[in-house]
Amino acid sequence: MTSELAGTFNFRDTGGMALAGGGATPFGVLYRSDALSGLTPEALDVLAATDIGVVVDLRTPLERELAPDRLPSSRPFRVVELPVTEGALVGLAQQGAEAVAAGTDPAVLAATAEAALALIPPLGDVYVEMLEHAAATFAELARLVSAATADPPTAVLVHCTAGKDRTGVGTALILDAVGVERAAVVADYHASQEHLNGPWAQRMFAMVQALGVTVTDQIRELVAGTPAEAIEKALAWVDARGGSAAYLQQGGLTDAELAALRARLSG
Repeated sequence: MTSELAGTFNFRDTGGMALAGGGATPFGVLYRSDALSGLTPEALDVLAATDIGVVVDLRTPLERELAPDRLPSSRPFRVVELPVTEGALVGLAQQGAEAVAAGTDPAVLAATAEAALALIPPLGDVYVEMLEHAAATFAELARLVSAATADPPTAVLVHCTAGKDRTGVGTALILDAVGVERAAVVADYHASQEHLNGPWAQRMFAMVQALGVTVTDQIRELVAGTPAEAIEKALAWVDARGGSAAYLQQGGLTDAELAALRARLSG
């Protein structure tokens, strides 16, 4: 069991979460994280020694280009790229910082950033939009978690840039679909806010300020917040359409794959 990975801020194992029918999710099956671009040499050794065999990257191609993941060279990892555009809010800050470094007119950048931010809805609405377009992507993520191989390492690590929005929604869907108590699903999502608070959040806010944009409460929430009501709104949207398991199946997850997913995470 690995609980820390130096160079990340929002890495954790989803094991130990209470199941509605009793018991808890197993450790060493599904991990979640922010980007792996800052892994230290020591962290690479730790990662190589884990049970993680598959890394699922939900970032856009440009996000991956700006901050490539670092992975151990001592053994192979299967990397699966499943880009989700909705929720790529932190990636926008990274792109803006790159534009500043490239010498783009600050006034133009500030005006563009302010206009873009004015169009971004609250996080709960961002998640609903994500759910409307990414069912096949989240079903593929669930399929990867369900597909245990005969030999280790078999665990899956899913991440985006902050590990809170795209990763948060995808993880919540899977945990909810296998019967994790709803309160535990919400608490796991909300925990990202505390993990990101501090150096990570300050670095991101500095990128926003470099664009000439004032860091408002809205920006703080979009960049580093995980209010419980946001994921609750997303799950309520899914509930109205049959629930998380049905949503994943509508995205292409088969009955057999759903059964395998539940067997891996709920026994």
